[in-house]
Amino acid sequence: MATTIGTEDNIRDLIRNLILLEHDAIAAYESTVARLSDPSLSQQVESFRQDHLQHLDVLREMAAETGVEAPTEGDMKQMLTTGKIALADLFGDSAILKAMATNENDTVTAYERASGHPDAIEKSRAFFQKAHADELRHREWMQRTAETL
Repeated sequence: MATTIGTEDNIRDLIRNLILLEHDAIAAYESTVARLSDPSLSQQVESFRQDHLQHLDVLREMAAETGVEAPTEGDMKQMLTTGKIALADLFGDSAILKAMATNENDTVTAYERASGHPDAIEKSRAFFQKAHADELRHREWMQRTAETL
């Protein structure tokens, strides 16, 4: 799934769309934690979910500062991200992590673009860069771990 997040014309739309993306990601992480058979994998994935919850908190603060009405749940894409995990569950932990790694592609791209958004101020740009680094770390772990299972 290719994302267009990060190409918005203004910071308000960017923040709103990043909030939707985080809700979708959190739902996918919850589905993943529930489906993994290895408790140590579930524990690591849960720590990544916590990163997404923290991202959501910061984005909600940004929304309040910019007058954006923050969405309280994900959008239709959530069905795609969680559905991919449910299907991968048929093939085991490695397939689940590979599916999650593909979900992370969108968050990596979105935060990379957000980091360079022309309306981003220094504070928001620093957050976007931190979130981008988190997403790269999540995706790399999922890809590497999936290959070793």
